[in-house]
Amino acid sequence: MDIREEFLKYFESKQHKRVASAPLVPEDATLLFNNAGMVPFKSIFTGEIPRPANHRATSCQTCLRAGGKHNDLENVGHTARHHTFFEMLGNFSFGDYFKEEAIAYAWEFLTEVIELPVDKLWVTIHDSDDEAEILWQKYISKDRILRLGDADNFWQMGDTGPCGPCSEVFYDQGAEHFSGEEDYLGGEGDRFLEIWNLVFMQYERSASGKMTELPKPSIDTGMGLERVVAIKEGVLSNYGSSLFMPIIIDVEKLIGKKYKYESGASYRVIADHIRTAVFLLAQGINFSNEGRGYVLRRILRRAVRHGYLLGLREPFMFKLVDRVVEIMGGEYDYLNVKSQIVKEQIELEEARFFKTIESGIALFEDELKNTKEVFSGEVAFKLYDTFGFPLDLTEDMLKGENLKLDSVKFEELMLEQRTRAKAAWKGSGDEAVHGDFKELLEKFGENTFVGYDFTAHSGEVLALLDENYKYVDSLACGSKGWVLLDITPFYAESGGQCGDIGELEGFAKVLDTKKFFGLNLSQIEVTKELACGNIVDGHVDISRNEIVKHHSATHLLHAILFDILGDHISQAGSLVDAHRLRFDFSHPKAVTHAELAEIETRVNNEILKAIPAKTEVMGIEDAKKSGAKAQFGEKYGDEVRVVSFDDASVEFCGGIHVQNTANIGSFIITKESGVSAGVRRIEAVCGQAAYKHFCNERILIKKVEHEVKNLDVMAGISRMKANISELKEELKEAQNSAKVELTSNEINGVGVVVEEYPTGDIKEKIDELKNQNEKLCAMLFQVKGDKILIACGVKDANAKAGDWIKKIAPILGGGGGGRPDFAQAGGKDVSKLPQAKEEALKYITEILS
Repeated sequence: MDIREEFLKYFESKQHKRVASAPLVPEDATLLFNNAGMVPFKSIFTGEIPRPANHRATSCQTCLRAGGKHNDLENVGHTARHHTFFEMLGNFSFGDYFKEEAIAYAWEFLTEVIELPVDKLWVTIHDSDDEAEILWQKYISKDRILRLGDADNFWQMGDTGPCGPCSEVFYDQGAEHFSGEEDYLGGEGDRFLEIWNLVFMQYERSASGKMTELPKPSIDTGMGLERVVAIKEGVLSNYGSSLFMPIIIDVEKLIGKKYKYESGASYRVIADHIRTAVFLLAQGINFSNEGRGYVLRRILRRAVRHGYLLGLREPFMFKLVDRVVEIMGGEYDYLNVKSQIVKEQIELEEARFFKTIESGIALFEDELKNTKEVFSGEVAFKLYDTFGFPLDLTEDMLKGENLKLDSVKFEELMLEQRTRAKAAWKGSGDEAVHGDFKELLEKFGENTFVGYDFTAHSGEVLALLDENYKYVDSLACGSKGWVLLDITPFYAESGGQCGDIGELEGFAKVLDTKKFFGLNLSQIEVTKELACGNIVDGHVDISRNEIVKHHSATHLLHAILFDILGDHISQAGSLVDAHRLRFDFSHPKAVTHAELAEIETRVNNEILKAIPAKTEVMGIEDAKKSGAKAQFGEKYGDEVRVVSFDDASVEFCGGIHVQNTANIGSFIITKESGVSAGVRRIEAVCGQAAYKHFCNERILIKKVEHEVKNLDVMAGISRMKANISELKEELKEAQNSAKVELTSNEINGVGVVVEEYPTGDIKEKIDELKNQNEKLCAMLFQVKGDKILIACGVKDANAKAGDWIKKIAPILGGGGGGRPDFAQAGGKDVSKLPQAKEEALKYITEILS
C-alpha cells in the first residue's frame, strides 16, 4: 500500500487541493529548514496573506529537523522514530471546517482506508477540551481518551498569534514488545506511538497573553509517513520499514557484517543521514562552513564518523545514493535528474573528511603519550569539535588502552558550546519582512505587470507603504517607501534577475522593485509629494537594456555548459544585473582554460547567429515534455512561461530577454572560481560592460607596451626576462668577485686584519676570523651608499674592541662602541676611509707592541 498516495487521494476526495511539497529551504526567514507540514502555509494561518480560493489543502511535505530551534540530530539512530529528514502528511483547513470534520476524517482514514485495528488506537486531548472529547466518543470509548496539559496538547506558533488545543492519535505497539517504566499513554516509551497530531487553531494570543476566539478557526494536522509505513509493515522501528531497510542492507554489504537492532545505531545513523544529504544536495544546498550548508556538512560527516566506527576507511556514502533514489525517486523525480552530481559531491566531501579523521587520530596518539590514567576532556572535546570525532569513538579507542576519559570536563565544554550556538542562532540570516500585504491583496489583488512589452506605462497609485511596509495615504518629498501601481512596467527581482529601477515622472526615483506575496512593489525616493490615487508615468531605466543582455547570455551559457561539461550540470544560483552575470553550477572540479575558451567561443557563436527569441505560455506538463530546463525551488503554476532561442536554449523563465541573440553584442568570461564543494562559478560581461572590459584591457595593454618599450608586448616581456637573467648572472659574478681574501698580519703573535669588506655580513665575518685565529684583532669597513659600517673584534689579545672603535669612528664622522671582544660603529664620511684604515692599523700596532 502506498500510504503517501492513499492519504493525498483520500483528502482530495474531501475537496482538498493537493499541494506539492515545498522545498526544504522555506520562505520563512526565521527558519533554517521546513520542519513541519504547515510551514508553507504559515502566512495564511497568521493572516499575512488572504486565504486561497480553496480553503482546504493537503500535502506530503519533506521536512528536516537538524539545526536551529528544532533539532533531532543527536537522537537519530538511538531511537526507533527520530529522523533528520522525514515526510509529514497533512490536511489543512483555512477557516473552513473545524474539529468535527477533522476528527471524522482522521478516524475514517485510519480505520477504513489504511485499516488500522480500532483496538490499537488511543487518543489524547487538551485537559480543557470538552468538545473534542465528545466528538471523539462517536468513534472510541471514553476510557481510551486521555486528557493532558499544555506541555503535551496545546500548540502555538509563537509567543503571540494563532494557537489552540490539539489532539493526538496514538498506536499501541503492544505490551509484549514494550514494558518499560515510560511505556504508558503519555509516557516517553515506544509502546504508544504518536502517529497523528490534530491542531485546533481557535485562539489568538496577544502580547499580554490574553487569548480570544478566532472568528474563523482553522485546522493543521501532521502525520509522520515513516511511522505509519512501519506500522502497516508490522515492524517496531521506522528503520525496519521498506523506507530504510534497503539502505541498511547496502551498509551491511559494505561492512561485511549483519545489522542487529540492539547494536546497530551506526547503521541507522548512516541510513537516515544519506537520505538527508541526497535531498539537500538535490535541492541545491551545497557543503559549506555556514548556514544550511554547514548543517549538511555536519550531517554527512556524522554519518562518515559512524562508518569509521564500523571499520570503513574510504568514501562509502556516495555508494548509497542510488538506493535512496530508487526508494524515493518515484515521488520526487528531481532525485533521478540530480543523482550523478549528488554522488560526486558526496564522494568529494567524504574524501576530505577521511583526511581529517587521520589528523584527529594523530592528535589522539600525541595526547596518549601524556596520559597516565585519565584522558584529557579538553582534547576529547577538540577531537569532537574540530575533527568531528564522536565521543563513543574516542571512548572506544581509550578502551583499547585501558584508559578513562575526563567526561566531566568534556560535558562542561559541550554545554558551553551548546549555549553559544543557541545564543548565536538567529534563523536563516535572511530579512524577515512583515507588513500590510494582506490588506493590499484583499483590497486590490495582484497588480498587472506589462514590462515584457513596455518600458514606460502610466498607472494609478493604488497604495503606498512606508519603509516599514505599513500603509500610508501619502509619502512626503524626501521620504522613502514602496508604491503599488495598478499597472507597472517595472520588473520585480526574481529568478536571479535584479529588480528594475527608473522613475515615476515628476514624483519619485524608483530605486528597486521586489515582489511580496505576489504584489509587484517598487521602492521609491520621493521628489514631489505622492498620494494614493495619483496617476503617474513610470519609466524603466535604460539599464534594463543591459540587464536583459546578461540574462539571455546566462541562458545560452547554461545550455552550453550542459553540452560541454556534461548532463550533470545544473544551476545552483545566478545573479543578473546591468554590469555582469554570475552563474553557479554543479561541477566537481575547476573548469580548465581550454574548456572556458570553448564555452566563451560557443556562446559568442550563438550571439553571431542572430537567433530570435521565442516566448510561449504553456501547460507545465507540456513544458516539461518540450525539454525546457526548470529550476528547482522556483514556484510554477499550472501554466509556465518558456523562453527559447531556437534549439540553443529552452528554459522555464519569467524574466525579460533580448528579442534576438545579436542584441547581446558579445560575451566575455572574466572569472571562474569555486563556491563550495562541487559548485563552480562563472562570471561574465556582455554588451556595454563587455565593451568597457575591452577598453580597460586595451588601456592595460598600452601601459604594458610603454613599460616593456615594445609594441609587441610578448616580445618585450621576453626581452625583459632575458635581461633579468643576464643581470642575475652579472650579480652572481659580482658577488663572487667580492669574496676577497683578507690580508692578515702578525704582531707579537696576534693576527691583525684591517680591511674593507665590500659585501656580506661583517659581524659574521669577524666571527669567522675569530674561529680561524687563536689570537686576533680585526677591524672591517663596509660602504653602504653614502654611509660606512665598522665592526671590530678581539680574541685573546691585549686590546679592547670598544676602545679601538671609539678611536677610529670619529675619523669617519661617526661613533660607536661595544664590549672588549666586539664593537660596532657607523660613519658618514666615506672619503676618509683610507685615513681610517691607516689610523686603525697604527693604533692596534702601538697597543700590541
